[in-house]
Amino acid sequence: MLGVMVALVYLYLGAGARLLSSWGESKRDTAQVRALERQNHTLRRQHATLASPTTVQEEARRLGMIRPGEQAYIVSGLPAN
Repeated sequence: MLGVMVALVYLYLGAGARLLSSWGESKRDTAQVRALERQNHTLRRQHATLASPTTVQEEARRLGMIRPGEQAYIVSGLPAN
């Protein structure tokens, strides 16, 4: 009878240890999912900003590009402030 009791206690302790391990892993996974959701949200906002026609045009202007048919002017010889 004592042997059966020891075996049952051993089995319950093993199951309890696995349950605690699974619970800890679940908490880590949940934290990782939240971090990835935040990163996804940030990347989606960044994509929306970068894909807008206004942003594309501003970046092209910053790089010195002009539209077809526009006249480009170069101003030189300005006094230093």
